This record gives sequence, structure tokens and C-alpha cells, in this order.
Amino acid sequence: MIRFVSIIFEVFGDLSPMSVIMRRILAGTCLGVLFTTSLVTAASAQSRGGRGGQDQQQSDQQTAEDRAKKDDEWGDRSLRMKALKAEGPCPYVKVLYDAARFHEFKDNKETTSNAEWTGEINGVHSECAYKGTDPIQVGMDISFSLGRGPMADGQTKTYHYWIAVTERDQTVLAKQEFELPVTFANGEQKIDVNTRLEGIYIPRADITVSGSNFEVLVGFDVTPQMAEFNREGKHFRYVSTTEKK
Repeated sequence: MIRFVSIIFEVFGDLSPMSVIMRRILAGTCLGVLFTTSLVTAASAQSRGGRGGQDQQQSDQQTAEDRAKKDDEWGDRSLRMKALKAEGPCPYVKVLYDAARFHEFKDNKETTSNAEWTGEINGVHSECAYKGTDPIQVGMDISFSLGRGPMADGQTKTYHYWIAVTERDQTVLAKQEFELPVTFANGEQKIDVNTRLEGIYIPRADITVSGSNFEVLVGFDVTPQMAEFNREGKHFRYVSTTEKK
């Protein structure tokens, strides 16, 4: 699936206490970065159970066909991006620690038995391209692990995450929010999702402004309580049957 979205300019209220950069991302005014972003998502399900027979075979065949199609689209877009070269350093791309994990617990009780939904951004791989006074074009691959706990309501969850461009821990130039809908099969606790994003354009004042002047941050849309949970180093995630062995 490929979606095209454009930049959203908003002002967000203060959600302190949080890290300085977290407050700036959530409370900052978006200024001037263009997101004309294409989104390609491929999901790999873990710990599936309860399905079989002809329906399972048809599902597996369709899944394989969809995955092949997405891989082709992903590969074509990546090749086009890699064909361009950067005349200077790329922006520093990282996952913001305060927003790297997502946890929802029933009645806010932080126990395994009360877990509803979990999520973790495993990592980001990025590349960039620019020359002369052209804007910096950034593309990235984001890896997610998403979990469904015993208290989850239903089998479908739409996660929300964002991409923000900053002037190296200073002004928030732009922030774009994205949705990541996932459906868990019966008995399934974990889904791994890889997402490809392209079309992030960062304007430059002149040829002396390089990618090193900017940061591109990635994070879940979290509440202040979730951000505090993450800052305290707490970690809760489901593992697949393979990982347990």
C-alpha cells in the first residue's frame, strides 16, 4: 500500500514534565519543511494460530503475493533514491527515547495481565540526497514490533507515530503524524512491521547549509505517562514463539 500525504502545520500544548526536545516537538510551531511523503508498509506476523485448511492456504498465497508486490515497490523506490547522491553529510536520524515505546494498560496498572497494546520502534535506516542549493531529500526505513495483550479490546489497533525535523535540538521545523493500522490473528501476540518513508524535503538557505544542521526524529504519539514510563527505562514487549526458543 502506498499513501501520499502532505505536511500538517500545528501548534501543540505543553505536556511537561518532559525532555526539552520532547516538549519542543509536542509544543513547537511547525515552520517550513515539506513532507510529500510516500508510505510503503510490509508486515510480518509472528505467533499465528487457530487458522488452517484452504482458507489458510489462500491467505498465505495472498500474503506472499502482497509481500512480493510491496517488496518490488519498495525496491524500486529505494533504487531511485540511491541513484541520487548527497554533496554533503545527511541529517542525523534517530528514534526519540521518550517516544520509542508505546504501552497501554487496563486501568493504568503496569502488569503483564493488564496489558492491552504495546509497540516498539526497533530502529531506523536512512539515506539522503541533495546538490547545489536544492532541498535535502530524506528517505528512511522504520522497523516496528507491535503487541496485543490479554486485555486488548478486539484484534485491530491503529498506532500513531510521527516524524519531526529539527535544527539540531533547537527549533522544530516540521512534524508529520502517521497512522499504522494492524490486525492481529486469533491467538497472535506480536506483529513486526517495516515501513518505508520517502519524500521528506528540507529547504536550505544556501549552499553552505548541509544536512548536519538538521535532525530527523521518529517516535510514537505517547501520553506524558507513557513518556515517563520510557524515561524510567521500563520495557514491556511480547516475543514470538521463535524468540522464546
